[in-house]
Amino acid sequence: MSAQTTQQSALEEIKVSVQLKLAALWASFMFLYIYVDYFHLYMPGSLEDLLARRVFVFDITQAYLLVALASVTIPALMIFLSVALSAKVSRWTNIVVATIYIPYTLVNLVGEAWIHMAFGASVEVGLLLLIIRYAWKWPRTEI
Repeated sequence: MSAQTTQQSALEEIKVSVQLKLAALWASFMFLYIYVDYFHLYMPGSLEDLLARRVFVFDITQAYLLVALASVTIPALMIFLSVALSAKVSRWTNIVVATIYIPYTLVNLVGEAWIHMAFGASVEVGLLLLIIRYAWKWPRTEI
């Protein structure tokens, strides 16, 4: 055997910054957040409720749609803000926003929650807890 065939190789490990990890976690959160709502449309009665201009117990109004869009806009912006803000501001923004979104995510299970919703919420909360952990343990440098 030649030296080339017996030589071991290892996969290259690339150190990824906390900012990129946080952005990736927010992106993952957003995919789940959107798809759980999308799959809700397949539940019996959902389309009828939409046609009747109702979601759960809420009337679909301009104000309702603005609040719904704001609730999606915040984590969507966190993808960018996690890498664009200074480390100190990003750290606290990630901790605060993720902490607020944990109960917000769980409140979405009120009413008729199917297993896909509970699974999605569980993974979303896990991602939010990872965001808090990474932001909390942000590496420090000596000045």
